[in-house]
Amino acid sequence: MKQLVYIRMKKNLDIKDMREIRLKDIAYLSTLSHDLKSRLENMPIYRITKKDNNLVVIDSFLIVEHLTTQFNEIEIQLIGPTNTVIRVHKVRKHSSILLTAFAWIILFIGTAMTIVNFHYDVSMQVVQQRIHYLLTGEYTKYPLWLQIPYSFGLGAGMLLFFNHWFNKRFNEEPSPLEVEIFNYQQSIDNYIGHHENIIDEHRSPH
Repeated sequence: MKQLVYIRMKKNLDIKDMREIRLKDIAYLSTLSHDLKSRLENMPIYRITKKDNNLVVIDSFLIVEHLTTQFNEIEIQLIGPTNTVIRVHKVRKHSSILLTAFAWIILFIGTAMTIVNFHYDVSMQVVQQRIHYLLTGEYTKYPLWLQIPYSFGLGAGMLLFFNHWFNKRFNEEPSPLEVEIFNYQQSIDNYIGHHENIIDEHRSPH
């Protein structure tokens, strides 16, 4: 009787150097035999080389074919994703402080201009002047008692919206930006997996 093995591929794997990829690096395994699980997890699958550049896609069907030729006594059940996208991150030098400061200043100016243009388009100052007039019966060009708290509230609202203060998170709920980045990354992975398999569908494991 064949031993049943469940395999769930990992969606992503990030590595920093060219090395041998084992099954445990790209998939989760479950089987009744601990010895068999250990042997399968340490099975070499693929070796990253320079010709792979920075992206490699390992398809689950290649894994099944590779394992069934090595182990006749197992029956494999695939669940979850159909492939794993491996990203090879080359070691980069740390960015200079001047370059980081320059990028920060550019982003700060761009964000400030966006906020200013938005408030100009919706005539925010006129609205605040009108609110001041309705509440006090007096006209003033700069209702600071409204504008100053509004400015602080705008900054606090942005912090709460993005759910971050530098590296500190206010709660475990992801921010809308993180959700959009996650969805964007999922789309990239799907695209890479689809086209990489078409180009390299005859790529064999280790």
